[in-house]
Amino acid sequence: MQDTNRKCMSSITQHNTMTIWGFKMDKKIKQAKDKEKKALDSNGLDAIIDDMLETVNHSKDEIFKITEDARDEYENLEKQLRQLRVQIEQIIRENDLLERKEKLARQRLAQVSENFNVHSEDEIRAVYEEAHERQSELQLKREREATLRSQRDDIERRLKNLEQTIERAEQLVSKVSIISNYLMDDFKEVQDLIQNANEKQSFGLRIMEAQEEERLRISREIHDGPAQMMANVLIRADIVDRTYRERSPEEAMTEIKTMRKMVRQSLYEVRRIIYDLRPMALDDLGLVPTIRKYAHTLADYHQVEIHFVEQMDIDRLPEKYEVVMFRLIQEAVQNAIKHANTKEIDVKLHVLKDKVTACVKDNGVGFDLNEKKEQSFGLVGMRERVEMLQGKMTIQSKIGKGTTILFNIPLK
Repeated sequence: MQDTNRKCMSSITQHNTMTIWGFKMDKKIKQAKDKEKKALDSNGLDAIIDDMLETVNHSKDEIFKITEDARDEYENLEKQLRQLRVQIEQIIRENDLLERKEKLARQRLAQVSENFNVHSEDEIRAVYEEAHERQSELQLKREREATLRSQRDDIERRLKNLEQTIERAEQLVSKVSIISNYLMDDFKEVQDLIQNANEKQSFGLRIMEAQEEERLRISREIHDGPAQMMANVLIRADIVDRTYRERSPEEAMTEIKTMRKMVRQSLYEVRRIIYDLRPMALDDLGLVPTIRKYAHTLADYHQVEIHFVEQMDIDRLPEKYEVVMFRLIQEAVQNAIKHANTKEIDVKLHVLKDKVTACVKDNGVGFDLNEKKEQSFGLVGMRERVEMLQGKMTIQSKIGKGTTILFNIPLK
């Protein structure tokens, strides 16, 4: 219990440390930006940047260590929670059995009490002692069950707090990486920064934020997909070895077949991630076959219906338009699956000689356009892609009625 308390206090200390650090970091960034505006023309700019880089990198290392410690503690607590649940299930079964025995003992005691003159003193004492023993044992078991349940609830609360701590730490690491990259890359050209400071700050931070979010997304997909599956394969390999030695080759072969299925699934996950990054079919086959294959893969993976309809007045779009249209449809479909809680998505593509239009419609939960948050980076990214090609993007959505996204891009 002392070790558990120390870990709990450590988690709270880490969470508080990150909160304090986040406040200090925001304050340092603000102070640095104020200094930057005052000293852009001075020779002290390099020293300011070096100091900030050193502070940022040191803080990034500290946060990373806190994150890893929190992950280790999270895994340990998960293991403890699994063990507690097994113990609780076991003691519940024991309590059920004891309750039946205690009930029988009470019934026997009642019978003896009703026929007091028939039984000897020793028999009466034995029946009474058995009933008392059953009641005491049941009481102890119930107290033990209550203690285990309390420990389980405490660990579940700590796991929830740790999960929030880890999530906040990941966000802080991402922010620190953005700041570090910004300082190292965008501050090198001092004269350009002086001429275009506001524009570069906004544009540069957006690009790096997109990069960090994409890296975080890919790392999570690999961790939750192939990495987790390969860990399961290792566990299965140990099971195969133990089965072969302790049971029979036939049972070991059954485990090998199961492991082979897991390897195939892992390979499928790797290919899916690669396809999301850059589908090779887009260069070889064009936009329509790529979207059709992507829709089929996504529908199979997420268990949703995706209907794709196309009308092509020309064979192929120019390369830059194919890439943009694929990314727009990809982002819109993924948003529908991730946020709309939809089971059916309609995708329409119409390519004319002078323009290309696309429509992605879902029957999900929808949202209020007037309350749409500015942080919806996916929608912002899609709109910027469309505007880059002098196109137009329209969003239609109502709560409970689904969402429709329209793209209209001229071909030049």
